[in-house]
Amino acid sequence: MISRRGLLVGGTSAGALLLGGCDRLNQSESYRGVLRSAEGLTMRAQRLIMDRNALAREFREADMSPIFRSNGTADPGTPLYQQLLTGNFADWRLRVDGLVARPLSLSLQQLRSMPLRTQITRHDCVEGWSAIGKWHGVPLGLVLDAAALSTRARYIVFHCMDQLAGRPYYESIDLIDAFHPQTILAWGMNDRVLQVPHGAPLRLRVERQLGYKHAKYIERIEAVESLAGIHGGRGGFWEDSGDYEWYAGI
Repeated sequence: MISRRGLLVGGTSAGALLLGGCDRLNQSESYRGVLRSAEGLTMRAQRLIMDRNALAREFREADMSPIFRSNGTADPGTPLYQQLLTGNFADWRLRVDGLVARPLSLSLQQLRSMPLRTQITRHDCVEGWSAIGKWHGVPLGLVLDAAALSTRARYIVFHCMDQLAGRPYYESIDLIDAFHPQTILAWGMNDRVLQVPHGAPLRLRVERQLGYKHAKYIERIEAVESLAGIHGGRGGFWEDSGDYEWYAGI
């Protein structure tokens, strides 16, 4: 079955084959503005049609993929990350700040002691592959509640320890996805602690969005009112580059 988003991606690819000038057109800021407007319309339409708490499909253990590729960076490779890894992340802390009344600094052990959610879901990569895996972690909403989110907050930004092309990786989601019951901060995968290629010590699972939104190697969560002043201002590494849309709902 072809999903709505799959149909859109497929249609875009076919159009690229037919229109040799698309690459040049895509360099136009006005053209990109039209695409961003269409993206906003798609998000509003999907949010209007779908229940905000509608669950992504969950699978049985028998459905789990024998091989689960890593998406994005496979190892941050920085001296700081290597030092934390060597110490089994005992000195790593997750900072939760921004528009919160109670900023947090949480150890991995503290996160593992919080209420656990386990879910077996399908990861859909924008590059065209999918895999089913089991994820273990704490609902993001519980962490945000513990930090006492301000009423001014509209977005949650995930700052990561990996870099691409010398730029820090980051992603963001809005509060609807942040408080969705399947949005978790995962510290385990397939009944093991999270491994380096899959984002150790902590990664985001936001199951109703494509894989590039599932930020890995998280070190800080920031609540903000606007994305405009953060890096390129479009809410994520790939979004700032103009490669992918901010809203990646499936």
